Amino acid sequence: MSRARQPPLVTGISPKEGAAWTKVTIRGENLGTGPADLIGLSICGHNCLLTAEWMSASKIVCRVGPAKDDKGEIIVTTKSGGLGTSTVSFKLIRPERIGILDQSAVWVDELTFRTDRNKGISPLSLRPSNPLGIDIDKGKISPKDLELTFPGMSADFTSENFSATWYLIENHAGSSFDQLKIAASNLKKQATKKNEGSLAYVKGGLSTFFEAQDALSAIHQKLESDGTEKVEGSMTQRLENILNRASNTADTLFQEVLGRKDKADSTRNALNVLQRFKFLFNLPLNIERNIQKGDYDVVINDYEKAKSLFGNTEVPVFQKVYAEVETRIGALRSLLLEKLLQTPSTLHDQKRYIRYLSDLHAPGDPAWQCIYAQHKWILQLMQNCRDEFISGQRVGAGALDPEGDARPPALGRLSHTASLKRGGSLRTPRSSNWHFETPQQVQFVEKLSDVVIGQLPNFWKLWISYVNGSLFSETGEKSGQVEKSKKNARQRQNDFKKMIEELTSRLVKLIRGALLPATLPQGELSLYGGWESKTELAGSWLTQIIHTVRGCHEALSAMEIPNDLLQVIQDLLLDLRVHCLMVTLVHTTEDVNRLAEKEDWLVDNEGITSLPSRFEQCMVQMLQSLKEPLEIKPGETNVLQLEQVQDQAAELSVRIMKVFVNSLEQLSTKTDGDINTSHNISVDLSSPDRFTGIQEGFTPTSEQRLLIILSNCQYLERHTFLNLAHHFEKHSFTGTEKITRVSVDAVRGLDRKLFEAYIERRADPIAGSLEPGIYAGYFDWRDCQTPTGVRNYLKEALVNIIAVHAEVFTVSKDLVPRVLSRIVESVADEMCRLMQCVSSFSKNGALQARLELCALRDAIATYLNADSNASFKLALESLPQLHSGADKKLLEELLNKFKSSMQLQLTCFQASSVQPIKR
Repeated sequence: MSRARQPPLVTGISPKEGAAWTKVTIRGENLGTGPADLIGLSICGHNCLLTAEWMSASKIVCRVGPAKDDKGEIIVTTKSGGLGTSTVSFKLIRPERIGILDQSAVWVDELTFRTDRNKGISPLSLRPSNPLGIDIDKGKISPKDLELTFPGMSADFTSENFSATWYLIENHAGSSFDQLKIAASNLKKQATKKNEGSLAYVKGGLSTFFEAQDALSAIHQKLESDGTEKVEGSMTQRLENILNRASNTADTLFQEVLGRKDKADSTRNALNVLQRFKFLFNLPLNIERNIQKGDYDVVINDYEKAKSLFGNTEVPVFQKVYAEVETRIGALRSLLLEKLLQTPSTLHDQKRYIRYLSDLHAPGDPAWQCIYAQHKWILQLMQNCRDEFISGQRVGAGALDPEGDARPPALGRLSHTASLKRGGSLRTPRSSNWHFETPQQVQFVEKLSDVVIGQLPNFWKLWISYVNGSLFSETGEKSGQVEKSKKNARQRQNDFKKMIEELTSRLVKLIRGALLPATLPQGELSLYGGWESKTELAGSWLTQIIHTVRGCHEALSAMEIPNDLLQVIQDLLLDLRVHCLMVTLVHTTEDVNRLAEKEDWLVDNEGITSLPSRFEQCMVQMLQSLKEPLEIKPGETNVLQLEQVQDQAAELSVRIMKVFVNSLEQLSTKTDGDINTSHNISVDLSSPDRFTGIQEGFTPTSEQRLLIILSNCQYLERHTFLNLAHHFEKHSFTGTEKITRVSVDAVRGLDRKLFEAYIERRADPIAGSLEPGIYAGYFDWRDCQTPTGVRNYLKEALVNIIAVHAEVFTVSKDLVPRVLSRIVESVADEMCRLMQCVSSFSKNGALQARLELCALRDAIATYLNADSNASFKLALESLPQLHSGADKKLLEELLNKFKSSMQLQLTCFQASSVQPIKR
């Protein structure tokens, strides 16, 4: 339920004072939603609704009636807001009545004060405003309906064709029966009063006559009794002189008034004679005035009336006037045809002008002329749109509609109509600097779609109206214009179909020239191309263009245009969707190649940096951006089912995966100088306690980078590639298995390469330090003292292994078993080689060697594999066996002493000690 509107409020009126029937302009707020919403308007208590003309919700124009009050408010009543209020008032000026002896420079309506002198007054003067003497109650029946109901009649009671019924319906439709009885009584009184007017005048002055006669008789008797003769200076002579002067004065006073009255009577009589023919004589001037005001309906009605009355007249004066009327009508036909073919124009105006020309019996077929002109104008608009963008005139400039105004674009206007059936706008909200950010091609396609959607629907509706004959009025139907129009439409159906084909083809070629120039013939590139200097569009902009073209297609389909005429747009959409898919994959390859630049080397608890998640996010965003282009609308083809598109998409997807793996390999080979950082720390492998976890801002060593990338490779293989395969399948991509297989093979190859590189860097130094440590101080296995413990070279080797453990554990605990097993394998193999190279051992030498081999083996037992176990076994077998119980006891004591002294350092080799690092 909509919220009720506020009551009307009048805040201004212009002018603020005036006489009756003054035209005023009323301004205010909430003055109605339309003409039908305005149900009441009173000024100074008088109902002015009949003359009211609703202009807008803040403006009404009307004429002030003859109100009773001299000053009052302006009250507006609407259906939606109810009874209103006013903050201003209007002052009604009463015209001053001028007496018969007063000088006046204006025409005096003698009827207002000479109601008892009807002699010589023409019927034109006898027009009382309310002859029935009751309140006038205007009905809501339009004058046009009354004219149709009473053809040839009039509500003017001075007309020869006066209709009392029409007058009553128009002025007293709401009067009660009792009021009508009172009106009938008033009419009878007026008739009686008119008949008795002369006699009443005599009766009213009878006493005056008697007084004058008595006065004259008294004077006569006085003169006779006095015997006064008519001599100079006598009373009789003086009385005669006085009467003569009075007579002259009276003649002077009334001569001008009476002469003016006689002249007026003669003028009225002449007008009364010409009353029947004044319509024809005034018609040329009225036609000119109504044309200037745009009241073409009035002109047509007057012309039809004059044609029926005087079209075949033989009176010369009438023929002359009627010829002038025909001349004016001919000029009107030319004017209306010019307005009809003028562009731009609204569908309402076009229909109106066609109806006018039909009623005026204009030659030719104005409706088809209008359709042809609109077709050429739309084609020119589309071409001008392209030329403006090519010439650079629209760079950063706000777009105007073809009418040159700042209305919302056509796509936005259609977004709320049933034609799109989506409920949403085709355009997303844009910032104020949108035109500076959006590529020219995108602006061009949207502007071009606005032109098509803004003009083609009205063009199509005009044709439909032309076909069904709804362009003509009832006069046109009677004259056979409708049947003639339908016949012409049937003959021109193929011509109109070619017009629609040309419009849709021009739309498609212009868009292809801007986005897909390779799909146009070489000869059309000069007309539709020329965009080579513009920036290449990214996939997101192509998606927006696809959205715009789809909206255009949906809007045209909703107008019930045949699908075969819109097939070229469907073909364009297919090519745009394929192009968007390929461009998006290519640009994603470039984006993925640049991901390595964003590596920050910060690992989480699982030893993974942000790079794999960024890669996955980039791929997911790519697939999401392709959701709309790959979406299958009604009548569209699934682009991923096209064999060629499948192969190209799979190839580009595999390329993206390989590019990312290659970027990881490039990261592993970067030198320390290639990594930008503001913080540098040194890592001492001989001091495991220096590993406190990777913190933000540190510079990883080359070995740490290898470990980080190894951890990322494992994550890619176990999680990322599987997730991406799911996303590919979700978006209906084909060849997912191939993409996943190639990606996994590539990352495994990189993993093996980087792992061997790291083992070589860490295992070789540790294994290489064993031989110099064993023979330090000219140690000889054949001549050595009784063992007192494990020598330092072995402890240093263990510390170095612990340092590797710490380095790997700091990055990823999952890599520790894999790396340490290879390190231990390398150390065991080296110890086995060294033991086997000794030619002979003394008793103490054999005990020392067995002590060190057992100490090393027990310390790193967690990470022994089959190869390292075999190496230790071969090394021990190359030593002389211990037969003495004292030697075995000493060996056990020394092993326990070693384990006790190295307990803290050897804790890291225990499986239970592997705990996540809390950061």
